[in-house]
Formats: sequence, C-alpha cells, structure tokens
Amino acid sequence: MKSFYKFESKFFEPSFGYWLKKIKPKFSDRIADIGCGNGQLLYEFFASGFQDLHGFDPFIEEENRISPSLTIWKKRIEESDLKFDLIMMHHSFEHMPDPFDILKACFEKLKPGGRLLIRTPVSDAQIWKDEGVFWVQLDAPRHLMIPSTKGMVAIAKKAGFILDEIEFDSSEFQFWGTELYKKGLALDPKLIGKNFAKEEIDAFKEKALQYNQEGKGDQVCFYFRKQD
Repeated sequence: MKSFYKFESKFFEPSFGYWLKKIKPKFSDRIADIGCGNGQLLYEFFASGFQDLHGFDPFIEEENRISPSLTIWKKRIEESDLKFDLIMMHHSFEHMPDPFDILKACFEKLKPGGRLLIRTPVSDAQIWKDEGVFWVQLDAPRHLMIPSTKGMVAIAKKAGFILDEIEFDSSEFQFWGTELYKKGLALDPKLIGKNFAKEEIDAFKEKALQYNQEGKGDQVCFYFRKQD
C-alpha cells in the first residue's frame, strides 16, 4: 500500500484502487465502513497498514474486535461516540430505510474536512430505461430505494455535504445479471459460462465502459466532503 501511494503504479494497485487513488486516506485516519458485513474490506485495509478501522453492521451475529486497530461493531454508526476522517458505504446506502437520516448521521460523525464515499446503483441508468423491471440492480425487496444522481447530490447538499466528484463505476454485471432474469434464471455467477459466450461477456464489458464514460452506467461512486 505504501508503494501504491508513492508510485501510483498499477503493479501495486489493490482491487479497490480506483477510488482509493482519489481519497488517499492517511494510515492514521479513523475510517468507518457502514454496512460492512463480515468486514472483508476493512480487513484488507488492516493488512495494508491502516491503524484505526471500524465497521458498523447491526445485522451481524456478534461484535468482533479483530485487533486494537480493527473492530466490527454490531450497531449503527449513530450509536457510536467516535468521530471519523472517512466514512464509506459500499452498496449499503440503497438498503437504508431513510436516506436523509443516514446522511445526517454521517455528517455529524465526520470531523471537519472529513470525507464521505458512497457507492450505489442509480435510477437514471440507461439499462433501467431499456429493461425496466428486469434490471438486476432493482433487487427488490432488499434495495429499499435507488437514488438518481441529481437526487443524491441534492439530498447530500441538504445534509450539509459538498460534492467533490461523481464517478460511474458500473460493470458487465448489469447486462449478464439482467439477461439471466429475463430468461427466468437465478442470479448465479455459475450460470454465466452456460448462457453467454466469451465474446458476449467481452461485449458487455465494452458496453459498460462506454456507459460509464457517457454517464449512463447503473452504479456510481459519490465523493462528498464536510467543509473544514
């Protein structure tokens, strides 16, 4: 991770490097991951040298203090007394019953100048317009709401945040997952090889890249900041 920070080389880049490049948290920063599940991402941060990591997920079986540097809390971030330099939500925002409440909670839990990173599906995606109810990212009833990019920026601004950047990061999943649903099949990666030729998957990847470049992809990474 130190080499990645120093040289920004693809050789050292972790799988989550594209957004890590933008925010470059310090190893000493206090970082929270909301909806962290088993804490896999935070564990990768921990193994990379980050020293103050906290996961929040009220639906895990039990609290887990992996080390003095990494704790997975069985509670909501609103219940914590800590303040953070960076708060992340990787595809957990769309599972929240009240988006404004969680944004306000994040604002209150961030230190001045702290950053909020949210990765989520967006409802102004081209595939939603083209495929309607077959769009794989609808994922009802687990997804309680899916914001538009404009709506997300507006509600975050209302909560007090400044928008630094919007980055589309959708993948070929939007296409093969949707096609499986259209065929009446389960959403199972094992079915990819049985239903799509390599050329089709390559075409899906190319189309996803094109949609991202055109601002029409089905998921987005929002970079927000709390003013100093």
